[in-house]
Amino acid sequence: MVTINLVVYDGEKYLRHVLDSVLAQTYPHELIELNIFDNNSSDKTKEIATSYKLRTTNFANFSLVESRENLGMWPGQEKALESSHGKYVVALSVDIILDKDFVKNTVEAMEKDEKIGALQPKLYQWSLTNLDPSAHILKPKIIDTVGFQIFRSRKITNIGHGQEDRGQFNEQKGVFAVEGAVPVLRREALESVRIDGRIIDHDYFWYGDDLDLLWRMRLFGWKQVYNPQVIAWHDRSTTKGVSHNWLGYFRRVKERRKIPIKKRRLDWSNVRFTIIKNDYIINMLKDLPRIAAREIAVLGYTLLFEPMVLLEAGRFFRLLPRMLKCRAQIMKLAKATPQEMRKWLK
Repeated sequence: MVTINLVVYDGEKYLRHVLDSVLAQTYPHELIELNIFDNNSSDKTKEIATSYKLRTTNFANFSLVESRENLGMWPGQEKALESSHGKYVVALSVDIILDKDFVKNTVEAMEKDEKIGALQPKLYQWSLTNLDPSAHILKPKIIDTVGFQIFRSRKITNIGHGQEDRGQFNEQKGVFAVEGAVPVLRREALESVRIDGRIIDHDYFWYGDDLDLLWRMRLFGWKQVYNPQVIAWHDRSTTKGVSHNWLGYFRRVKERRKIPIKKRRLDWSNVRFTIIKNDYIINMLKDLPRIAAREIAVLGYTLLFEPMVLLEAGRFFRLLPRMLKCRAQIMKLAKATPQEMRKWLK
């Protein structure tokens, strides 16, 4: 059984596209359960989801759960997991379109190695604005991501983002962590990384909770792999097509300003919480000059372009004792050694 958990908040403009791609899966539908978790949407999300549920009868299960509040993406995924039964869980975002063989190729890849805890699809970019309404096939072209890369400075980037696909990502390989737009997760791995009974740190709410979960999963000894045969498309809201020169830098600044200030503040604090909770002290000490240099650069950027983000410092220090307590629990359960974790630092 494969579970597809779709968490959505005010996603009416995307919902038909993602659900059509789920219905088009070549994997036997009687072996798929689809759960839609509505995070208290105020648009037509509920009506659209209900219409699909009423006309879809061949899935093992098709449920629509309505939350009374917006729990956030990953707390919503955790809630949806409670009522699901699949061996593998597709944590689906509403701005994703799945290739028709997505589930079939996922199962084939995961069944080959029981230590794979998370699988990263080859994610391409797409744009709802430029999508031909009559189109049923999206052509591969520009990479969105093939997984997370971590650097010795503790900078985290999406591998391949913005690159034209010329076959450079045609081989399966291990990655430090899979990206959170549509990861495929082994249920056993998810259950094994609970801290205080929870898979997700609910203090994060919106940003970085996927990285926190998947860093912990690697610490706990699970493999994470990128598989080029598992394909999807992601309409990422920012940094799409931005070049990496000075002009591109200022365009990225402009694009970041379009992100709600709440999310930018959570970005600042939650990434640091993730490092505090999951990184080995000995590895941080070895890389301290690079980490310090990056933190100084980030502080300079923030003071210059996004000073309001620093208002997050109050929340950061308020939650810090709780994060340190969580770190102690994680380190007691960690299986990967500092040396094993260090090999992922570029």
